[in-house]
Amino acid sequence: MTEPIIVGADGSRYADRAVEWAADEAARRSRPLHIVHTVARRPYDIPLYPPQGELEAEARAGQQVIVAAEKLADARQPGVLVTSEVISAGIVPVLCDRSARAFETVVGHRGLGGFASLLLGSVGLRMAEQATGPVVIVRGGTGRPDVAVGIGSADDSAALEYAFEAAALRGTRLRVIRAYQVPDRPQPGGEVTDLRGLEESVRWQVIEAHAPWRRRFPDVEVVEDVIRDHPVAALTEISRQVGLLVVGNHGGGFHLPRLGSVSHGIVHHSHCPVVVARAPSSTDH
Repeated sequence: MTEPIIVGADGSRYADRAVEWAADEAARRSRPLHIVHTVARRPYDIPLYPPQGELEAEARAGQQVIVAAEKLADARQPGVLVTSEVISAGIVPVLCDRSARAFETVVGHRGLGGFASLLLGSVGLRMAEQATGPVVIVRGGTGRPDVAVGIGSADDSAALEYAFEAAALRGTRLRVIRAYQVPDRPQPGGEVTDLRGLEESVRWQVIEAHAPWRRRFPDVEVVEDVIRDHPVAALTEISRQVGLLVVGNHGGGFHLPRLGSVSHGIVHHSHCPVVVARAPSSTDH
């Protein structure tokens, strides 16, 4: 298990929480932790030849951020192997590049400097769309142990695998959530929607979707929650009740990465850490 947990650090309290979460995750999964701090590039990447003193000040400030993050991780999980780097480059390219050689990438939902407004604007959305492997956005925190995974009509295998493994590692219950809405148009022939039949059909879809993972993780207690509501509203409420929420990265089109609308909404509104799961880049788990 050589693929590390990657975490972005910038010295903000939001990033500090991400570092602590990542350290716990590295210990839980017996993986090394790699901390990354980026020094923002000049506008338009034009070399402006700043004074040498300014460059040295930036380097010192970046090193201070890294040292503080390393100390935080070591205090949290002293047995975890920690490496780090300070690099002058754009945030998204750096983290996406590192994510290709990582098990997962962890970020805070806000930050300072290069991490400002992470996951609230284009930078965060691009990270969730383009990074390789799972992306964890550390926000909120209910203090509750349960893991929840939201599934829909698309392929949810990556989200289910991550969620079952996370629940098994934590020794906690897994809630498999399927939210659905009743069609607002009459059925062909003017028939009224059979609400009970629709719910039963959705419930069987849930059972069939997670059956392979239940066989693979027989010790994980599973609860199926079928909720008649908009998926974002339902999962946002569930995020108040669990310690980790996992969603898939559904979306795309024309061969371009794109975060699905439900995952997009949960990234913005979740009350607990949320994982946007996709298949890792290699089989070294």
